[in-house]
Amino acid sequence: MAVTDSIADMLTRIRNAIMVRHSDVLVPASRTKLSIAKILKEESFIKGYEVTKDKPQPMIKIQLKYVDNQPAVSGLERVSKPGLRIYVGRREIPRVYGGLGIAILSTSNGIMTGQGAWRRHLGGEVLCYIW
Repeated sequence: MAVTDSIADMLTRIRNAIMVRHSDVLVPASRTKLSIAKILKEESFIKGYEVTKDKPQPMIKIQLKYVDNQPAVSGLERVSKPGLRIYVGRREIPRVYGGLGIAILSTSNGIMTGQGAWRRHLGGEVLCYIW
């Protein structure tokens, strides 16, 4: 079955794995998902990730992070969807939970956090919120 929104699929897989306390989750690989996984690692929402070279399609194995038996990721929300794209300028970049979470944006300089885009004076498409 074809997936129309691969980023939403990735976020749903992570959310479902956290709900059942899995230590890792497999996600079909793409450059966009690798960039999101890299941001999650840099912001310490996950332990790490690695790309497995499976024959039909490469997969990203994401190791989930738990602190005192509580997940580091308490929520994920897809913002811009294929049917309704959400774009913001530099001055309109949202703060997630008063700075406790992050917004992930797709900018002309690549995928980055909202704070990184703000520092570089960039706007872009708001992909998702993570807190």
